[in-house]
Amino acid sequence: MTWKATAALFALSVQLTPAQQKKPVTLESLSAGMMRMMAQFGGAPLWAPDGKRFAVRRGDKVGLFDIATQTEKELFSTAELSKTARQAPGPKEMEWENRRVSESRLQWSDDGHKMLVIVNGDLFLWTEESGKLDQLTATETPERDPKLSPDGLKVSFRRGYELYVMELATKKVTQLTTDSSATRWNATLDWVYPEELDLGTAHWWSPDSKSIAYMQFDVSGETLYPQADHLKIEAVAEPQRYPKAGSPNADVRIGVVDISGGLTRWMDFGENRDYLLARVYWTPDSDRVVVHRLNRTQNHLGILSADARNGKSQLLIEESDPAWVNISDDFRFLSDGRILLSSERDGFRHLYLYNADGKHEKQLTKGDWEVTAVSCVDEKTKKIWYTSGETSPLERQLYVIGFNGKDKRQLTKGTGTHSISMGTGCQYYLDTFSNLENPSRATLNKAEDGSEVKVWREADRKQEEEYDILKSEIHTFKGADGTLFYGRLIKPAGFDPAKKYPVLVSVYGGPHAQTVRNSYSGLSWEQVMAHKGFVIWQMDNRGSYGRGHKFEAPINRRLGKQELEDQKEGVNYLAKLGFADTSRVGIYGWSYGGYMTLYALLNAPEVFKAGAAGAAVTDWRNYDTIYTERYLGRPQENEDGYKSSSPVHSAAKLQGKLLLMHNIEDDNVLFGNALQMMNALQLAGKDFETAIYSGKSHGVMGKARQHMLEKQTSFFVESLKP
Repeated sequence: MTWKATAALFALSVQLTPAQQKKPVTLESLSAGMMRMMAQFGGAPLWAPDGKRFAVRRGDKVGLFDIATQTEKELFSTAELSKTARQAPGPKEMEWENRRVSESRLQWSDDGHKMLVIVNGDLFLWTEESGKLDQLTATETPERDPKLSPDGLKVSFRRGYELYVMELATKKVTQLTTDSSATRWNATLDWVYPEELDLGTAHWWSPDSKSIAYMQFDVSGETLYPQADHLKIEAVAEPQRYPKAGSPNADVRIGVVDISGGLTRWMDFGENRDYLLARVYWTPDSDRVVVHRLNRTQNHLGILSADARNGKSQLLIEESDPAWVNISDDFRFLSDGRILLSSERDGFRHLYLYNADGKHEKQLTKGDWEVTAVSCVDEKTKKIWYTSGETSPLERQLYVIGFNGKDKRQLTKGTGTHSISMGTGCQYYLDTFSNLENPSRATLNKAEDGSEVKVWREADRKQEEEYDILKSEIHTFKGADGTLFYGRLIKPAGFDPAKKYPVLVSVYGGPHAQTVRNSYSGLSWEQVMAHKGFVIWQMDNRGSYGRGHKFEAPINRRLGKQELEDQKEGVNYLAKLGFADTSRVGIYGWSYGGYMTLYALLNAPEVFKAGAAGAAVTDWRNYDTIYTERYLGRPQENEDGYKSSSPVHSAAKLQGKLLLMHNIEDDNVLFGNALQMMNALQLAGKDFETAIYSGKSHGVMGKARQHMLEKQTSFFVESLKP
């Protein structure tokens, strides 16, 4: 912070009474604010099947809230269970655990009278009748991805790469698969499926509880990347299967096995298995297994149905797109066999109804806006609850509509972002709401009319009372070709419109992500930098989410170029405001934002003078098959697109100041990206700074994150001199 800015703040403070004075946002305040936020929010509610109760986690305590009585009672403590559960061992050589698969630690039975609890890889069962917990397993090998059967009498799980089922009454365990190996994984996902297809499990119970469909992955063709934990004196090897663009994917097939045991019946979804099985469902009658099958480059989707007895399949629905087809989780079978799904076929994601044979019946929603999620479907009242950006792409509101596409109503009130968690019975929902001016507030509401039943959590305004949180402003502007853009601006502390301030551009810029929203941000590193005299700017370029497929698709087969052109339009807009010093513009981001930071520094040095790039892809041939080929195609078929999209080939063009940051054991954007970029810069004789961290994940956490933010802060202060 400059002396003038400090003096201005001091001059303001002496005019205030002690009760009115607020602290500037500092790096030290960020960690305290994060701890308070985590303690306040806890976990998401777990609705009971009747939709009238839900379980909540408060620290290590699990409670049950009853809506009718509006009372909460404690059920059990997971800390107590940890005393009898297995003690997780440290990593052994040649072990690697998929950190992209997140298991639900609490699961209701379908009748709502039991709850499965997972602690340290062991299973416990809570029963409402007794109010007690029974330990189901106590094994050296952890039970992973457990699921209660629909009839509530059994639980399935995997140990290692094999699938098992246990009868709850007797605790008898039956092993259902036996043919796994180091490269053949039963009911076990590889790394790339959950990361890029958002698939969270690899086995599914039939509705009648008699069979299980499961995925088998043959990963022998996937590259074995040499990850290792170098913090130990004797480094622990943790090699990771990671299919890079253009290389073989896992060979995936789906089998059905009876819970009594016996041979697996393999489903036939086509001879050419170089496809992606993105979603798996059972039909309500348990007769058929349905998959969403994408071709490798993901511009064609086929929804196929296979006979669970003989594996023969037929095509129900198909969809193609010149760019790519986005997968969603809005697919539902109705009890009469009809299908509810969402599609972007008209340019925006909307809801459609099909008959049981895959014939289109009706488009239920329509308009230049996106349905963002289906919250609940009630067949009794023939209604669908969904969230969308109909009022504005910056907002999320809850609506209800009939199966006939009529009688649509908006249920949520208040301009901003509503995050909805609705019970299975479609009777109540939790609405977590915020906007630019108001911190998050959660209410319990009736699904029928949106009326408020109870304030679940009041907005926490302690941060606002203690710290001088500078306001975020939404700006709209048009690019040179008339495209409308949205941006978010934070003016520096002690703002004087007659002065010129350096600019920090916060960027993500990648597909299927939206950063500019009418929601509350509170304490953040952006606030720290605004208090140090920077203008903070963020915008969503073409290629980002929330504005329809047409807005997202211009990046097809050429990443970076369209995104950068739009980001430059944003800087041009700032210049017109008069207070932004566009000769001192910095840019920063993580993951795709780190990539965009590098791309901008190298391809628009006249605009961007300094950049902090975190966990950046530097050569798209280094990134995984499913994500990269969706947008660029295969490198064998788009060599020019890969080369022109990859910063490593433009290292010699660096003119501004660069800070490269990366985790050495990043399992998403591999550390080799950073090493290759460093090597290219060194060979080109370019100066740059680095900050390397020892984490095993894609993000930087704890003390390392504090160090990273301090490094990033000093880098921009020294580079752009506010």
